[in-house]
Amino acid sequence: MSVIYVLLAISITVAVIFFVAFVFSVKSGQYDDTYTPSVRMLFEDEVVKDKDKSNLNKKEIEQTKSTNQ
Repeated sequence: MSVIYVLLAISITVAVIFFVAFVFSVKSGQYDDTYTPSVRMLFEDEVVKDKDKSNLNKKEIEQTKSTNQ
């Protein structure tokens, strides 16, 4: 039974050490993302609805027909 108390104490100690290390790394900026904001404008995040897509396709077809004539 005393082994359980020893293992419990060791596991709590290890958990506290990892938690302190995690808090320290977050406060020091280890997880700050400095790359993504600079390239975010390059990604196309705009979602076009299906109805808008069909309207856009019709307009594109009409434009190509008018330029071909």
